[in-house]
Amino acid sequence: MIARRTLLLASAAAPMFGACATPTSGAAADLPHDPHSYAQPNQARVTHVSLDLTADFQNKVLRGTAILDIAARPGVSEIILDTSGLNIATVRHESGEARWRIGASDPILGAPLSVEITPETQQLTIAYETAPDAAALLWLAPEQTSGAHSFMFSQGQAILTRTWIPTQDSPGIRQTYDARIVVPPELKVVMSAEKLTPHGELVANGRAFRFAMRRAIPPYLIAIAIGDIAFRALGAHTGVYAEPAMLERAAYEFADTERMLQAAEALYGAYRWGRYDIMVLPPSFPYGGMENPTLTFATPTVLAGDRSLVSLIAHELAHSWSGNLVTNATWDDFWLNESFTTYIEGRIVEALFGREEADMGYVLAWADIQKALVEEPASSTVLTAHFDNPDDPVGAIVYEKGAALLRLIETEVGRVRFDAYLRSYFERHAFQPITTTAFLADIRAHLVRGDSALEQRLQLDAWTGLPGLPSNAIAPRSDALDRVDAAAAAFAGGGSLSDAPW
Repeated sequence: MIARRTLLLASAAAPMFGACATPTSGAAADLPHDPHSYAQPNQARVTHVSLDLTADFQNKVLRGTAILDIAARPGVSEIILDTSGLNIATVRHESGEARWRIGASDPILGAPLSVEITPETQQLTIAYETAPDAAALLWLAPEQTSGAHSFMFSQGQAILTRTWIPTQDSPGIRQTYDARIVVPPELKVVMSAEKLTPHGELVANGRAFRFAMRRAIPPYLIAIAIGDIAFRALGAHTGVYAEPAMLERAAYEFADTERMLQAAEALYGAYRWGRYDIMVLPPSFPYGGMENPTLTFATPTVLAGDRSLVSLIAHELAHSWSGNLVTNATWDDFWLNESFTTYIEGRIVEALFGREEADMGYVLAWADIQKALVEEPASSTVLTAHFDNPDDPVGAIVYEKGAALLRLIETEVGRVRFDAYLRSYFERHAFQPITTTAFLADIRAHLVRGDSALEQRLQLDAWTGLPGLPSNAIAPRSDALDRVDAAAAAFAGGGSLSDAPW
């Protein structure tokens, strides 16, 4: 996510109680404690969510059921879910009504939904309705769109999925999902999943659309958009959705998307999500972009007409590896999503548009870091942060300091060796969450490999655990921006821009 800038296959899910363990680690490890979730996934956890919801635009609610597949350790008699503002009607398991209770509500975390389970419990069916002001759902009147129809879209990151789905809303608790969404007959639905009914099915109260995500994803990536939506293919595996009035502009702007996908695969391995499509949302979308698997959400403000802002798409596409494939286990390790993604964004930009283009981005990002070091409290300059509310905006440290670390490592070991390491990193931890501690162990085991001189040069602990920039930080340079500075200085000294060294 660029906040700082403008049915299914059980084998695909992460190991039930070992999502932080590497495939070769032997005994499975428990998930770390997530301070932003009530869930206790090491006791009982959600593995799959099946939604059957109807969109009520008049009352601005989704209502229906969520069927949760669950798994629990022997002897566990309760599962705890995250909710916020949901109106829960009933909770049932296989043998009938379940005993449940909602705990005290916290303004940030919402309220825990505790459900009694037995050793035989494998599914819970929750009938519920969202609140009209659910934080994850934005309902737009026709006047707020570029067309004649209402529109709705979701934004679940970081901990807002609990406002529209009763599940365990923690990035480490990966879940598969399927959905049946009923909407007014003139509207269409897209989700961060495979479309099973591209044109919907006529039903008594509208049109029903079905979806399936067969790969286990963190719950913040379950996403939906409903509206007057049209589609244009961009390549064999890519395309763009938008309101009809914006479709032509969007297709022109994102014409390089298929090339971006190919460049990313050449660098870091196969794209694991099937299609990569972009949904251009109405102007009310509050972020630059959101990396929902199979379907990036993007703001129409990037439709500049000259393809000058498409680095946003490179960033969101990069999340298909860092964030979606390998995910920060908790939001305190958010840099593992965003810094890796920012680094990969630069590599995609360089592959398509040249080193000069990438270098300009690095210099601008370096300026952002310097500003952040002055303006942000010292505690926020440690990569492993401690958020009170992970939905608060984050700055250059989370995005750019870690990316600077990765570029330093690339410089120290060489691009070929570092690219090979990153490919293996994504393969080892695919569809799993990871912590900063686990990343440091991984890079030491698979890249540093006991080389004490390299360990000393990298200063990994200083980069990830101390404020500020370590002494080995490398300030980037851009020949293009140097020429601009030289021209500005010459002009300020009485020269002419016609003499600039372009």
